[in-house]
This record gives sequence, C-alpha cells and structure tokens, in this order.
Amino acid sequence: MNNALNRIIMIGGSAGSLPIFMRIVQEMPINSTCAMVLVIHRLKNVQSSMVELLSVLNQKVQLKEPDDKEPIYPGVVYLAPQNYHLLIDPEIRFSLDYSEPVNYSRPSIDLSFESAASVFGKNCMGILLSGANQDGAIGLNKIYQNGGVGIVQDPTASDYSTMPNAALAINPLLHSLLPDQLIHFLQTVLNNK
Repeated sequence: MNNALNRIIMIGGSAGSLPIFMRIVQEMPINSTCAMVLVIHRLKNVQSSMVELLSVLNQKVQLKEPDDKEPIYPGVVYLAPQNYHLLIDPEIRFSLDYSEPVNYSRPSIDLSFESAASVFGKNCMGILLSGANQDGAIGLNKIYQNGGVGIVQDPTASDYSTMPNAALAINPLLHSLLPDQLIHFLQTVLNNK
C-alpha cells in the first residue's frame, strides 16, 4: 500500500446525504494510515463548488478531487469528480471513467465501491447514506463479501431511504447506524491508527 496506506473508507450518497457528508468532513480527525473517498451524486451539467464547500468545514483535512492515475495517499479525503466514474486500480491509483451511467448515475457508487473492494479487501469500509435510487447497494455488498465492513445510514433517519433499504434488502447483515452513531464510529476508527 502507498506510504503507509492500510485502509480505505468509501462513503456514497445521493438525495438527502449532503448534511451528513458535511458533518463527516467537519468532525473527522486526520488519520495518517487511512484515505477516505466521498462519492456524491451531483448534477452533471451544473458547475459544482462541492470541494470548496466541504473544504471550509475542516481546514486540517486535505480534501480534493483526484486526477486520472493519481496515487491514493493516506490522510486525504477524496471527492469523486463530477460526471466521472471513480475507480481504484490494483496499483492503488484512481482511474477516471466516462462510460455510461450506472443506476442513472455518474459517478456510480456501485462501481467505486466494487473497485475498492477488489483492491483493498478486508481493509475496505463502505458506508451508504441517504439516496433515492439503488446505486451503492450491490457495491456495498461486495465490500462486505470481500471481508470489509458494510454500513448503511439507518433508513428511518434518512431523508430518502431507498438507497439504504436497497442495500439491506441484498444483505440484512449490514450495520445500520443513526447519523450520530455513524459519526462516532468513524471517529473511533480514525482515532485508532
């Protein structure tokens, strides 16, 4: 793994997920052995200032949209670029893909989660937040099947429960956490370097 990178946390969300994404970035400690990847559905034909919005929430965390073939480094929060699938290749680099949308989405949470599961195996954690389609459900199950940790935002605490419910329908063994529990869990994981 690159420069002591020993774990990756993949977080995906769509409609209704922005408030918890903002809390995650705002309340996260820096971890020198872990990278975090945020895959957020955004409008494809509208200029997005998501990096700027999230960056002001926590000045201690480096947050960026990766370039194609960019190595993945620990201690960085990456945001999937607008209108590209974000994949991880076996050399622990990002790969940007402009193929057809999956579940009407580009970036596809499923594709990002599946590629991370294949590369990182048990050292991958996947978290699926609020959303109005089923993107991410298959990818989260792949993370779980490869020995990683799979978590959904509790559907009862999601603005749009379709996404977490779809994941639980595929795999009822996934952890279901309320937003406060999810933040606390992430802080515990990141503080235990």
